[in-house]
Amino acid sequence: MSFLERLAKKIDNVEKKIQKEEEKIQKLEEKYNEKKITKAKLNIEKRKINDRIKAFRARHQTLKGLVVKEKQHQEEKAEEKEKKKKEKEKKKGE
Repeated sequence: MSFLERLAKKIDNVEKKIQKEEEKIQKLEEKYNEKKITKAKLNIEKRKINDRIKAFRARHQTLKGLVVKEKQHQEEKAEEKEKKKKEKEKKKGE
């Protein structure tokens, strides 16, 4: 498994976690609408969940940035290999 594949897997996991947290907020709002919890309890729990979502989104952006950087790094490596091959061919031709 390459580094990029692992990063993609981590991104998927973070996206799933964000989705689960958003579902929790919906469930809390349903409980509030059914009068099972108070407005204060809803706001406290909602704030905690939103903080977690914010952290997950920050992690998501970081992982996306790492993917972009890794792709650039691989492209640079490929270009360097091509340059070395061309230099070797030039030396053989001389």
